[in-house]
Amino acid sequence: MRLDALLPPAALTSLPELARSAEAAGFDALWSTETQHDPFLPLALAAEHTQRMTLGTAIAVAFARSPAVLAYTAWDLAEASHGRFILGLGTQVKAHVERRFGMPWPDSPAGKLRDMIQAMRALWRAWQEGEHLNHRGPYHKLTLMTPFFHPGPIEYPSIPVYIAGVNPALCRLAGELADGFLAHPYHSADYLRQVVRPEIDAGAARGGRAPGDIRLCVTALTATDDDEAGFVRSQIAFYASTPTYRPVMAHHGWGETADRLRELARRAAWGEMPELITDEMLSTFAVVAPEADLAAALLERYRGLADRLSLYLPYSPGSRDAFWRRLVEQMGVA
Repeated sequence: MRLDALLPPAALTSLPELARSAEAAGFDALWSTETQHDPFLPLALAAEHTQRMTLGTAIAVAFARSPAVLAYTAWDLAEASHGRFILGLGTQVKAHVERRFGMPWPDSPAGKLRDMIQAMRALWRAWQEGEHLNHRGPYHKLTLMTPFFHPGPIEYPSIPVYIAGVNPALCRLAGELADGFLAHPYHSADYLRQVVRPEIDAGAARGGRAPGDIRLCVTALTATDDDEAGFVRSQIAFYASTPTYRPVMAHHGWGETADRLRELARRAAWGEMPELITDEMLSTFAVVAPEADLAAALLERYRGLADRLSLYLPYSPGSRDAFWRRLVEQMGVA
């Protein structure tokens, strides 16, 4: 199990130092999120200022972009990083796609993401192998690639595609078509073991692939003190209020709590929501342990289950350096 780091929401000017520091600290990969900033631009700088680390998006919002835009960006980052780039895609949820990005929500999110992945790979084959571009899917038709717009082959054309999700359809799609699955931070080990992994394996069987071909990447919620526990309760409450994520709570028999959280969110009663997250829920969805024992608790929960692990807590050099150094050492990564 490899230990990775998440980039904080940060200005691009801070990226060279941040990336060099993360690599020197011993992390295996650096993941960029799409929250307050573009997820791809930081990785262009990180590629320039690192030599070893894998660099990935976790996630870029797929439905905010066309397959061609994603294909061109991934192609350039794969070349710039000398093959260290992973394209991590997520669907987001309907409200954000429609009201934050101004893009249409598909009738089948899994179906559209499948079409996007196949369209991107058709473009990559056209650029690398000279194959005629002829992708005709239910959502995208790509048939035009003239020399003026053809970027040409690169040294590292096999770009891994990871997809994120919570519910079975996207887990199965990962098993059938993707190289890895980015588990949502709002999860339990039991949900990963009883729902996510079996559905990935089912998708792999449908695609004639071995289950071990698909990497499971986990971002863990952690709480080492009361302040962190309070923050994590609020995050669990926020995620659990999303209707799409209800099955995670329901899996543990807490579906009614998810419904109550959804109602509070509708009323914008954000301050009341964390009060519904009990200690049992907290310890189910987060790793709760003193700082000195956190590495052991993470290993106990995720060893043999996750291929890659990162903390929900972003890595920032100069902040909690001793904590990160000890975690890397105790996880056996350095």
